[in-house]
Parts: sequence; C-alpha cells; structure tokens
Amino acid sequence: MTTDFGLTADKMDISGTGDPVLSAQTSPTNIGCGLWTTVAAAGLGVIDPGTLHRRLTRTVAAVERLERAHGFWLNWYDAHDGSLLTTWPETGDPVRPFLSSVDNAWLVTGLMIAADAEPSLRPRVARLLEDADWSYFYTPYDPSDPVAGPGQLRGGYWPDKPGKGEPTGHHYGALNTEPRMASYLGIADGSLPPEHYWHVFRTLLPGMGQEQEPEGAWVTVDGVRVWQGHYTHRGRKLVPTWGGSMFEALMVPLFVPEPEWSPHSWGTSHHRYVRGQIDHGLKEAGYGYWGFSPANIPVGGYSEYGVDALGMQEEGYNSKGVVTPHASFLALPYEPAAAVANLTALDRDFGAYDDRYGFRDSVDTATGRVSDFVLALDQGMVAAALAQQLRPGLLQRPFRTGGFRARVKPLLAKERFSI
Repeated sequence: MTTDFGLTADKMDISGTGDPVLSAQTSPTNIGCGLWTTVAAAGLGVIDPGTLHRRLTRTVAAVERLERAHGFWLNWYDAHDGSLLTTWPETGDPVRPFLSSVDNAWLVTGLMIAADAEPSLRPRVARLLEDADWSYFYTPYDPSDPVAGPGQLRGGYWPDKPGKGEPTGHHYGALNTEPRMASYLGIADGSLPPEHYWHVFRTLLPGMGQEQEPEGAWVTVDGVRVWQGHYTHRGRKLVPTWGGSMFEALMVPLFVPEPEWSPHSWGTSHHRYVRGQIDHGLKEAGYGYWGFSPANIPVGGYSEYGVDALGMQEEGYNSKGVVTPHASFLALPYEPAAAVANLTALDRDFGAYDDRYGFRDSVDTATGRVSDFVLALDQGMVAAALAQQLRPGLLQRPFRTGGFRARVKPLLAKERFSI
C-alpha cells in the first residue's frame, strides 16, 4: 500500500482480478501506520534488515518534504508525490487543510518507532519532531470557566486564519478514546502539564446527557477534582469510550503499556470492554460474530461501528451486523482464543481473508457481503497487534522510556477507576 514516493495510501481496492488500485490520498495516520508496520514486519522476520532500512529511510525522506503548519502535518496529502490536497481526488470537492491532533499523534508514534528501530534515522526524526509542540492543541484549565477552559485538547485547527488558525468547536473530552495518544505524547515530552490527564472525563458528569447515568465518586488526584465514573454493561463495571467502538479503547495500548502500568484500572477496563463487544455480537444481537469498530462499509464508503451501550454518546455507534476483523486483532491481548476463533469463523463463513492482502476491512453478517477494500489504518492495527502478540514490546520500546517512564507511568500508577 506504500507508493514509490514512500507514503502509505489511505486504502486499496482489491475488487478486481488484476493489481490492486491505491487511493490517491494519504493522511498522517496512514503514514504512521506504514512506518510501524514496516518495523513490525522486520521484527517478525517478514522483511530483512536491509529492506527495513530502505523503506524507513524512504518514508522519512518523504515526510521531510511534506508541507506543515505550526510544526504539525496537515490532514491530506497526495500519496504519490506528497503534494497537499486541496480537492478530494474521488469527487473534486474542496478540501480545507486541517491540523488534527489525533492524526498527528499517530504519525509521531510511527516516527518514534522508526527512529527506535533504525538508529541512523534518529537525528532526522528528532529534527522533524522538534517543532511539534502539543500545547498548540491544548486549552489550559480555567476553574472559573471549565467549559471554555477544560484543560483538554482540541480536535484541531484550520491554519488558514491569522494567528493559531481557526479551532474546532469541540475538545476531546473522553479519556478512553484514541486522542489520549496525543495526550500521552505531550505529557511525555513536557509540552502538556501532567494535570491534563486528570481533566479528561472517565464518564461525563452525573446529570449530563449520556448513554447511561454513571456511578462513581469524586476524588482528588494531584490537586485535581476528578469524577471517577463508570458504566455497567452486562454486570461488568468499565470506563466507556465515546462511541462504543473497539479502536477507541484498544489502539493506544498497542503502544503504551496501560494494562501493565495500571492493571487494576486500565487493564481491567480493557478486558471488560472486550467482553462487552463479544457479548453484544454473540448474545445481545445474536450475530454469531463480534468485533465492531469504524471501517469501510461493505458496499462502499466509511462508517463508525460499535456497541452503543459501551459509549457515552447518546446516539452512539451501532453495530448494524457489520463485523470488522481488525477489532478481533485488538482483542488478542485480552481474549486470544475468542479472537482467533472469531477470525477463523469470518474466513470460513464469508471468505473474509484474502491470501494476498490479509483480512478485508469488514463483513456484513446479514448479507454476507465482504468489503472490497483494505484500509491502511485497519491493517496498521492488525500488524501492530500481531507484533505485540508474537514479539511483546517490539513496538512499545519508545513508550517505555524517557518521558513516558518519568511522567506517564506515574499517572497511570495513580489511576483508580471506580470499577
């Protein structure tokens, strides 16, 4: 899925009998996935050290050529030449360049993994990251107006306005979602205060509109008053995500060892979250299969899939009978036998596994329709999960040392979910 220029395309159409068709576009997340997947492939013996060096060097060189703003990368580029996209390749619709905190976190993650695996690249990656100051996305906490000043990260900025640019109208307020990777990166490098971690919601506060009225208690940690709320699903107490999808909860711990550093909070909640996904697919909805996470719609396009009861959003993500194989890979550390059995069934009953390219992106269990696409994000999660299962810690090395050990680990050690 990686072009000759060195950037991993957003998706690949494998519906035809000939060569797969790569999309024109790529994003910072896609590029990060390409980097860590290359390292995973080398660590698992799929490619040799020389190939690892060539591929990582080519991608880092491509990233060095990409247009940036405020030290960060914009949301869409042409995967084939690195030019900034201002029109969408598939429709011609205009694209307003955007700086996404989430997307940039995954590219920085990939760059850090590349630098760890290939020492010759460390000076170049360090130069790329020296201007990536996460405080750009941060709104400091204002006790007199915690709505305007929540101590959280914005979704991002459109940089085409004077000054910092035009911010999104929302902040990332839910802790158990994938934006926490940006939070960890900023806390680790010192550009975000550690207290930011405590200002992000475990659940929304009691009385706020959300999927379930939470139980829990107020506690004070590091001088911050924290609502330690939880949901209960099928008798299990857990910390919900925003929409109820698998990758919101379980993409970050592929890299940051949350279950190890916080076994009775993060580790316990992650395991119960997986059980909730399994129970929804097999018992609540009765699909016979499980694993729900944003992915390609089997008939084309993209949609969020999840278990509504596991997310805070009142109109959360619904499963709709669409099972996403990458969700089973994310579940491997918690329910390995169930994950392998589920993947085996998806291949046996629907032909979801492609001998050339791995698992296709999604399966509609009602119609039997299997997606004709492979998405870089989802394959990136598959590769990282396989690496973690077969070579534990391979992709985690950069996130176990330095600021992660000094600043992030102590926060997770103090975490006491009310579960």
